[in-house]
Amino acid sequence: MREPSRFLKSVVELTREAGLRILRIYHSDFRVGFKVDRTPLTAADLAAHHHLVEGLGRLRPIYPVLSEECSEVVSAADRGSWETYWLIDPLDGTREFIKRNGEFTVNVALVHQRKPVLGVVYAPVLDTCYFASEHCGAFKQVDGGACRVIEVSARTADPPRVVGSRSHQTGAMTTYLGRLGPCDLMAVGSSLKFCLVADGSADLYPRLGLTSEWDTAAAQCIVEAAGGRVTDLAGRRLEYNRKASLLNPFFLAYGDTSRDWARFAEGIVG
Repeated sequence: MREPSRFLKSVVELTREAGLRILRIYHSDFRVGFKVDRTPLTAADLAAHHHLVEGLGRLRPIYPVLSEECSEVVSAADRGSWETYWLIDPLDGTREFIKRNGEFTVNVALVHQRKPVLGVVYAPVLDTCYFASEHCGAFKQVDGGACRVIEVSARTADPPRVVGSRSHQTGAMTTYLGRLGPCDLMAVGSSLKFCLVADGSADLYPRLGLTSEWDTAAAQCIVEAAGGRVTDLAGRRLEYNRKASLLNPFFLAYGDTSRDWARFAEGIVG
């Protein structure tokens, strides 16, 4: 495909607009519903979803859109034929939204031939936007100010700075951290965990629990463009739309590629 960076300006603006719609509901007396799988759903999820789908549909060329809020209506057979598509999570971290701790994001990725080639992650409460595209680098913008280039930390701190989920802890994660040894552990919500690796604030994000492809694609692009890697526990790059299920394997996101982070996960299956 042509250089994906041509979409960046439009997608950053669109993602920020979706964030404003989320904030209007965030500052209101909103209600919480539940999907069939018992995960929470709010009007903010839907408002951001509709705005993003409509906006991405105006970009040319037109690519299919796969959103968390409409994934059940797209068959695996249909999406299996997509070479290029938009993959979005309109509100990543709904539990953090409900807790009103500000640690939620809007995630938009462009996936081409099973890999994310453009990614935008916007945290509305923090007014912080991370974005990247293939061959263009990774950037961070705070409070609408100047955009600055970000890079992973190529050398691991001592002790390593590890980010983990604020709302989803697992026994596998406890095992992994026990093997890793002393570390500075930060609990953070949503795809912001990836972004802290991407901007050098953290060394490692081990995810030894369930996630879906829309949770990771945008932020994976940012980590990779910043010089890091996102791999499964066997060291293979995380890829998209390869199977009927939209669940990811367990994975590791990190900056220092000289370290064998996967050895601490031996025997852990995900």
